Amino acid sequence: MRFLLDDEQREFARSLDGMLTAADTPGAARAWAAGDTAPGRALWARLAEAGVFALAVPERHEGLGPMPLELAVACAELGRHAVPGPLVETVAAAAFLDRLDEVDRLDGLDEVDRLDGLDGFGHAGAAAEWLPRIAGGKALLSLCVPAASGPYALDPDAADAVLVVDGDTVRLAETTGPLQPSADPVRRLARPLGGTVLARGPAVAAAASHAAEVAALATAAQSLGLGRALLDRTVAYVGQRTQFGAAVGSFQAVKHRLADTLIALEFAQPLLYSAALALAEGADHASAEIAAAKVTAGEAAYAAARTALQLHGAVGYTDELDLALWIRKARPLRDAWGTPAACRARVLAR
Repeated sequence: MRFLLDDEQREFARSLDGMLTAADTPGAARAWAAGDTAPGRALWARLAEAGVFALAVPERHEGLGPMPLELAVACAELGRHAVPGPLVETVAAAAFLDRLDEVDRLDGLDEVDRLDGLDGFGHAGAAAEWLPRIAGGKALLSLCVPAASGPYALDPDAADAVLVVDGDTVRLAETTGPLQPSADPVRRLARPLGGTVLARGPAVAAAASHAAEVAALATAAQSLGLGRALLDRTVAYVGQRTQFGAAVGSFQAVKHRLADTLIALEFAQPLLYSAALALAEGADHASAEIAAAKVTAGEAAYAAARTALQLHGAVGYTDELDLALWIRKARPLRDAWGTPAACRARVLAR
């Protein structure tokens, strides 16, 4: 089976690449790491105009989706350009709210103990309140599912709301603990604390499981784009750097290292597209395919980061070089929303 994008999907990727190339994404990422989210928010607004966030929101709530394959294409470009912010968590929150909204419309949420009057959350107001804002790029949400994402919420200080799903209960966090150190300073982590229970029941757990799958797929796509960016920058660098009177890129050992990196990324791409198609079709094997794509793309991106660091030499360690923004993101993305060990276990269980 061939997993190739059609002309419209390729043009969508090219348009995002062109837009983000013209934008100062490294500057926005550095500002985000320093606590200034204004440049990042402005970038999010432009992405929303291009329809990126609408891909995770159904049409009944002013979106275009859900469209998992196109979302994967978009997230790959966002990873390629190191766009800051809780991108994955926001689209996962959209998937979570959409799934609960479907239960409410079809089954009356018989399985969920709903609490009304909670600033747009609770009852059917959650989706109506937040999904159009997510589609329009006007709301950043951070979703924390400790069983899948770990105990920390991403960018809770920048998010408009932090949703925490613990078992069959979802709550709106009222505050967060101190920021925790991360290998990637652009990823600002904190433990969500307190909060009001919004809903509980089996439907909450089922919606959270679906949201975790969407998050894993989006993270895999980001990793793939990140790995490609690292490879492109490294190939350009070794073509310019000289040693012993010749370009470093002409050395056989360097060629082999770059070829191995390229092969790993090329192998991950069809797995990502296959997983997106399986999720779109609601296939029983979607979870295993997403896990396979997640571990493969994550490992490929991490290998690309190691290659980039080694072939750049000492300059690769400096924060002043924009390359560090990509290198430091590879390991956290590899482990986010499913560690390699957890993803392999899901594949083997299938």
